Amino acid sequence: MAHYFKHFHTIMKHKWLVMVHSFKCGIPLRGILHDLSKFSPSEFIPSAKYYNGHYSPIVNERRNKGLYSSVFTHHTNHNKHHFEYWISEYKGDFVLKAMPYKYALEYVCDMIAASKTYLGKEYKKDEPLKFFLSRYDHYLMHSATKEFVNTLLTKYAEKGFKSIKKKETKKIYENISKKFPNNEYIRCYSLNNEFIKEEINQEFIKKQNER
Repeated sequence: MAHYFKHFHTIMKHKWLVMVHSFKCGIPLRGILHDLSKFSPSEFIPSAKYYNGHYSPIVNERRNKGLYSSVFTHHTNHNKHHFEYWISEYKGDFVLKAMPYKYALEYVCDMIAASKTYLGKEYKKDEPLKFFLSRYDHYLMHSATKEFVNTLLTKYAEKGFKSIKKKETKKIYENISKKFPNNEYIRCYSLNNEFIKEEINQEFIKKQNER
């Protein structure tokens, strides 16, 4: 039973940090509601089984189940602050939707809290940014979301939470959003999905004309 108690303690520590961070960033409700699915049997039981304490249980589950993670699938399908929630499949290709502001900001708070939770005394303000950049090139994340998260984690690494207040982050999000269409199309397995790319391009042109 030790792993169940340890995992519960880790969840609560992480949730507390995300809530504190979310209040500082001006999105208190997202902090309160953060990661409630982790208490569901679908996530809690296998996560406790694969608990490590130094990194997410998802890592050990993948190692033991041929890289597939039921916890990861359930969690990202039930939490809008994960970019995977905003990925849609179309005829073998991917359509990426930009994360809405409050969820993208919650994701930033989540990354900072996760680094603090697992690194403990070894934590430094640049750790969340280093983690994000180490995976940057192969994240299936919308370009606007990537730039927003990268910008905020860079600011946090330099000056902490005083540099990512809500008024400023909202403006950053709006300015970045103007540069990209709401949806991005990533070709993977399709033979000919050119028409959908044209639809997305037309949607972006319309968006720009309305500004």
